[in-house]
Amino acid sequence: MANAGSKSSRGRVRAQRLETRVTAEQKTLIERAAALQGRTVTDFVLTSVQDAARRAIEKYQQLELSVRDSEAFVEALLNPKPVNDRLRDTIRRYRETTGA
Repeated sequence: MANAGSKSSRGRVRAQRLETRVTAEQKTLIERAAALQGRTVTDFVLTSVQDAARRAIEKYQQLELSVRDSEAFVEALLNPKPVNDRLRDTIRRYRETTGA
């Protein structure tokens, strides 16, 4: 059955395939790490890749400000600059365009 998925240990059907080529050294390293943890290579690789993907997404989603940036942000919130003609014109055009 070419399109049949296999069940993972958690009962979810795995219907997608992800392939990669590795060097002999990389394969040996991965196999050793999986064996040390008492896991299959597939389980070790999937768990490792998922963890790395989550970390990458979390890092991308976090907004990091320097102390100077944080102070400038708070200052702008506490003491906003007065609305100038350019901003007033932009707001007017936005409202005309969107009907807001």
